[in-house]
Amino acid sequence: MRKQLSFYLFSIAFSGIGLAMQQLILSWLLVGILLLPADRVGIIQASIALPGILLMLWGGAKADQTDPRSILLNGYLLAWILPICLIAIIEFGLLNLWSVACFGLLMSVITSVVTPAQQSLLNQIAREDIQRGVTAVTGIGFVVQIIGFSLAGQLEIIGTNNVLLIQAAALLLTSIAVAGLKPTVQLDKKENNRHMILDITLGFKAVIQNKTIFNTLLITFISGIFNAGAFLTAIPFIVKRVYDGSALGFATVMVIFYSGAAISNLIQYKLMPLVKPGLWFLVLQLSRILVLFLVWIEPDWTFLLAVLFAWGLNMGVTTNLSRTIVQEASETLFLARILSVYNIGLMGSIPVGAIIIGYVIEHYGTMSAMVPGMFLSALVFLYGILFTNLSSYRSPKLR
Repeated sequence: MRKQLSFYLFSIAFSGIGLAMQQLILSWLLVGILLLPADRVGIIQASIALPGILLMLWGGAKADQTDPRSILLNGYLLAWILPICLIAIIEFGLLNLWSVACFGLLMSVITSVVTPAQQSLLNQIAREDIQRGVTAVTGIGFVVQIIGFSLAGQLEIIGTNNVLLIQAAALLLTSIAVAGLKPTVQLDKKENNRHMILDITLGFKAVIQNKTIFNTLLITFISGIFNAGAFLTAIPFIVKRVYDGSALGFATVMVIFYSGAAISNLIQYKLMPLVKPGLWFLVLQLSRILVLFLVWIEPDWTFLLAVLFAWGLNMGVTTNLSRTIVQEASETLFLARILSVYNIGLMGSIPVGAIIIGYVIEHYGTMSAMVPGMFLSALVFLYGILFTNLSSYRSPKLR
């Protein structure tokens, strides 16, 4: 079991590096190299993300029907080829909006298909200690994201092609780590032949029927529109336009933010298991108002980095707690499908937020992107306290 956990954590680490690099590379190609306006970038980011996000439903149902390891292996064996293709595109002088969008779209599709499978494998490996398992994986994910952002931030120093080669290597190493995992027990043939639409429908039904999961997903989605959406869409423009920064400056911001997220998970790992994770999940929604306000007032660069570190701390806790609640409260039979719906809520909010925040930036100013999140953070906190049972939710292991 320990050997299997090692292979799994290596796959998390290498994939985290590659996908973090993808996030920075894609954003900077659009904002820093092609110099597109914010409202157009928002639409492009949404167009890239939405098809893949919808495929998470299929990925979740497939992972519940078959061996999730095979989905991971096939996905990452394809993923590492995409950066190599982009290198060829750059060498032939074909880098433009369409080639960048195609690169982003294909990587988004692969990521969306493998994510539910990767997460469902954790329950089989972590067994009874889900809270600590989720916290460890989330913490490692944030640490390797820091590495990925640091590497991608060098694209103006060592060249875009070299950065893409590093990304390809990380994704190839992911597939090698996945190959070391044992295949999981597959369902019988009759189960494998169930209609895919019915499986997806059953996954949604399982989410709706479990009010704890439903309300956690709802708050995660609404909060993400103007928080994760604001961060991922607005921060590149804040660095470029307000602070006259470079790709390295953007990478610095991302490293600081995800350092906060990683440290928060290390602290949580020591404190786990929490008796009432739902209560803390709600309280931290409210505390984010102060963080957004301090970014909005346009502080100096050093203070901005300190605030973004605090934002990372906040995000690290809320992301971990929401996923912990969902995994603890889910039935094993529907786990991958429920996690796919969870990821739709988590990731689906980002393209919606990208469109809205892109419009806000171009029509009301770059720093105005922080304002909607302040109001939404207060609203989701009040909804969670007054209309859900999340504040009284107790971990099943500690009842």
